[in-house]
Amino acid sequence: MTDEPNRTSFFSPARVSVIAGSTFTQLVRMKVFYLLLVFVMLAIGMHLLPDLPHTSGPEALGAEKLRMIKSTLVGFMKLFAVILGIVSTALLIPRDLEDRTLYTILSKPVPRLDYLVGKLLGVLLLIFVGLAAMTLLLSFVLHYQTELVLTERITIAERLGWDQDAIAAERAEILRHGVTWSLMAGIVALFFEAGVIAAVALLVSTFSSSTIFTVVTSSLVYFIGSFIADGREYWLNQSAVGDEVLVRLAAQVLSVIFPDFRLYGITDAAVGGDTIPLGILAKLTGITVMYIGIYTVLSWFVFADKEI
Repeated sequence: MTDEPNRTSFFSPARVSVIAGSTFTQLVRMKVFYLLLVFVMLAIGMHLLPDLPHTSGPEALGAEKLRMIKSTLVGFMKLFAVILGIVSTALLIPRDLEDRTLYTILSKPVPRLDYLVGKLLGVLLLIFVGLAAMTLLLSFVLHYQTELVLTERITIAERLGWDQDAIAAERAEILRHGVTWSLMAGIVALFFEAGVIAAVALLVSTFSSSTIFTVVTSSLVYFIGSFIADGREYWLNQSAVGDEVLVRLAAQVLSVIFPDFRLYGITDAAVGGDTIPLGILAKLTGITVMYIGIYTVLSWFVFADKEI
């Protein structure tokens, strides 16, 4: 009886989960994570104070004050997620090469697709945990400020003799800028945006041995992707009738190379107090999965032929 050689499966969720967990642990130990997390948490926590310079002006009244608080805090959260998505992903492969961990993993053998997917999932888990902690603090701060603003505005309205309909409308407007499900949907969109840029950084890191190059290139892609929709509209408006098909094709190609980050603008809409329909969030989920899938497969193609 002959022993059949052990065959490594093409893709193993178990292997991916092990690599993702190891990556998460590795990233948590990095100082950059704690520096960003502490900075943003302090920035959010400071808004428990009754008045800060940017929320104490004459324009910061009622619901507008809450909108300004949300805009500032969600902006900090976005900064955290995007920076962490780029920097942490850019550090992964070069650090594994430097520590010779990559040689050990791939010699087990672990397929390179499992390695890349596990690394990316580890980064996404780190971003998710960080955003979850910030969301809890944001919700507490915003709820606290909403109650203060609500009490203040209703008291003023009653003193001025407003009727009950006007008071109810003021109450509804203030609550619309408090903690809502639409705001949570906006934060989910923020997580999706960070996931896409992390996948872009993963692709760049597979053909670059320089962490700085990966960070700069990924940041450039993010910057271009934030304005590519405007450029696409301009090209379509300026193109001649006969060239419209060619321009549309070129625009679609550019949309793959440079993801359209303006799609994730529902975060700004949520901060502004708009209602985010579930269908839009579902559509955005599909777009995000498509983007991450494309960049992960491209990363695999590049990494599969890379000499280690």
